[in-house]
Order: sequence, then structure tokens, then C-alpha cells
Amino acid sequence: MRWDALFDDMEAQLAARQRLDLEAEVAERALVDSAQVELADRLRGSLGLSIRVHVSSGTVFEGTLSHAGSAALVLDEPRHQLLIPYAAAVQYAGLSRLSVPEQSTVRRRLGLASALRGLAGGRARVTILASNGPAAAGLHGVIDTVGRDFLDLAVTCEGAERRPPSVRQVLTIPFGALAGIRSATAAGS
Repeated sequence: MRWDALFDDMEAQLAARQRLDLEAEVAERALVDSAQVELADRLRGSLGLSIRVHVSSGTVFEGTLSHAGSAALVLDEPRHQLLIPYAAAVQYAGLSRLSVPEQSTVRRRLGLASALRGLAGGRARVTILASNGPAAAGLHGVIDTVGRDFLDLAVTCEGAERRPPSVRQVLTIPFGALAGIRSATAAGS
């Protein structure tokens, strides 16, 4: 009878040890998996949510997350859309815990310059928000050209078309100085 109790006790200890080993392995795998998650994946997992993005200038942008690319996101504000480079953000609030990896290799390669070239090609009126200035003070105009790490903005009065008489100056702005690019037209227009 004593032998039965001894073997039962040893069996229980072995089962407990196996359970602890399994729990440790699951926890380790979860850590390894989370180490592979990129910010863009977390943002894609939050599409459709209302989030806040704090940028380096101290400005906080709030809106519905409608796009998360490889280098920038798009927030839908009540009256505009706002493209925010990931490099400009210092923190996010309201993100889901979900992560969704980008399945398209083409989309993974499209960076900030690609999005800005799309705006330049469409001659879209925009407001450039600098990373070292207040959100209310933006540069209004049309993106003329986009280089690898800069853009040329034809500065106009707010709402003015890009025509030679309305262009006050052309500024070259490094991508690193961008806090955001706000559309001149309402979101969804």
C-alpha cells in the first residue's frame, strides 16, 4: 500500500512538472511571436477604430484609422483625411491588440514617397504640417515633385488652385520634418 502512494505521488509530481514545462514553452512562444509583430501590423489590426496619434510637435490627431501602409497611416477626421508618417508619431492611443500582417508584397514595398507621388500626380491641394510646429499653422499648397526623402510644395493661399499667379513660393521639405499631410477636401470626397 505504501508503494502505491509513493508511485501515485511521483506520478502527480511528473504530471505537474510536464504541465509547468508546457506552460513555460507556450509563454516563450508567445514572446517570440509578439517580437515579430511590426507597428504597421498592429495598426492594420485597428482599422476602423477611432484612435489618437501624438506626434513629436506635441500635437494630437484623432480620427478613424482608415489605412495603414508600410510607412504611414491615414486618419479620417470629420472634415479631412490626414496622412501621418510613422516616423512622426511618438505614441498611439486606442489601438486594438490584434495584429494583421500585410499579405501583399507590393504594398509592403510602397512607402511614404509612393503615397506622396500619388498626391502629386493628382495635383491634390494639401496642408503640410511640420513636426516642429503647431497643427494650426500649416503650409497650404500642391505637391509638385517627390524625391526619395523630400517633397517640393508649391505654396498657395488656402483653397487656391496651383496656378502661376497664386504660387507664392516653392519649398523643399524633408520627409523627416513632416508631422502630417492633411487633405484640402473632405474625407470620402
